[in-house]
Amino acid sequence: MSLLRVAGRPMLASMFIAGGLNSVRNPEAVAPMAESVVRPLTERVAFLPDRTEQLVRLSGAVQVAGGVLLGIGRFPRLSALALAATLVPTTLAAHRFWEAEDEGERAQQQIHFLKNLSMLGGLLIAADDTGSAPSLLWRGRHAAKDVRRDARLVGRSMRTACRPGAATGGIRSRLGG
Repeated sequence: MSLLRVAGRPMLASMFIAGGLNSVRNPEAVAPMAESVVRPLTERVAFLPDRTEQLVRLSGAVQVAGGVLLGIGRFPRLSALALAATLVPTTLAAHRFWEAEDEGERAQQQIHFLKNLSMLGGLLIAADDTGSAPSLLWRGRHAAKDVRRDARLVGRSMRTACRPGAATGGIRSRLGG
């Protein structure tokens, strides 16, 4: 594993671990902000908890678990996707700069919104990072190509091996034997 991955993944994960722990320990502090995003979400997705505090706590737990896994390099692609999935509603709930009336507050919220957007970009890159190993899609395509090539070679070998026998059979039939 490269030094950049060893250093970069924990750095990216640190914000999620800290924020997730805060959400797990104290969901009441975040729940009023999250309400505007949680209500439409729980109406569309039946299996999510109805109470905002429960959903905030669940999101925090996913952030802590995903952050730890990403930080230690275990299931980094899956954990980066899980973190990205929690970051979108968190950003939309907490950093609604377009609703801020005070210019200073608007600027501050816009900075946080863009910071989260940058972190989302980093998570998407981490989710796509195969760690120098070929992806499953690449391996599948090349395995299928290898199987097709092997099948053609077997077919050619069979035709070549069967030619003397076919020629002998053709000669016998012409001779009447």
